[in-house]
Amino acid sequence: MKKSILALCAFAFLAPATLSAHCQVPCGIYDDNNVIQKMHTDLITIEKASKQIIELSKDPSKNAHQLTRWINNKESHAQAIQETVLNYFLAQRLKPDAEDQENYLAKLTLCHKVIVTSMKCKQSTDPAHVKTLHDLLHDFQKHFGSEK
Repeated sequence: MKKSILALCAFAFLAPATLSAHCQVPCGIYDDNNVIQKMHTDLITIEKASKQIIELSKDPSKNAHQLTRWINNKESHAQAIQETVLNYFLAQRLKPDAEDQENYLAKLTLCHKVIVTSMKCKQSTDPAHVKTLHDLLHDFQKHFGSEK
């Protein structure tokens, strides 16, 4: 009994400190539309953060703490979009289709564009990148979402 408790405690310390929202086990409980909706929420946060950063940057010494928080927030939401596309859509949802290679390549290209544009949103506050990401996510929803 002592050995099993000790082993359990040892395992708890060795387990990763963070948990992922999806473990890549084909359980079927995740819904693409919900995942896409979360990406839209991330985009709205990026847009708001970018506007706040621009405003707070007018007096950075006075707003240093808030500015830092908004920058970190914007970057984490941009990273979340990248990780969702990489770990959920590219790794699990997008499958090569020998019969419809054109559709497969269109989806693959769209995934890449979303990842790169998210990176650009992470690196700057340029509203053009936010607008491009907005448009790409709507296109993404047409390709990967489903009407229920």
